[in-house]
Amino acid sequence: MKKIGAILSLIILMFLGTAFAPVEPDLWALFSKTRFVEKLNRQFSMYFLYPAFPPELEALEGKEVELSGFYIPLEVSNASMLVISKYPMAECFFCGGAGPESVAVVYLKEKPSKRLKMDDILKVKGKLELNENDVEELNFIIRNAHILKIDK
Repeated sequence: MKKIGAILSLIILMFLGTAFAPVEPDLWALFSKTRFVEKLNRQFSMYFLYPAFPPELEALEGKEVELSGFYIPLEVSNASMLVISKYPMAECFFCGGAGPESVAVVYLKEKPSKRLKMDDILKVKGKLELNENDVEELNFIIRNAHILKIDK
């Protein structure tokens, strides 16, 4: 009888430990709540989509966040900067039909330890920055980041 009580206590403690564990926000879901408004950019004499971020996303700005996504290779020489997407390359913002809410730029503290390949699934951690005005930068930025995991 004591064994059953001990087992039940252990199960209850395990449940309570997982029930109150902090939950990482689903950044892709929060990114998708961002609304975009087309406005004229006088510097480039072109219309661009400017973001209106939801309050729950703005509350995360400057905080450490984790984000998983597909690696999208770019033709740039800065190996400590990369782009990840909610979708694989064929469906991403640049090549497919997805919108700007489906990509984020990641600035790494140090270069990746191994060569990344298109559509590798990366998990990164860094500080979230939201970009409202710079049309030459993506809207969702992860700074001072490091790669937590790489899956093929």
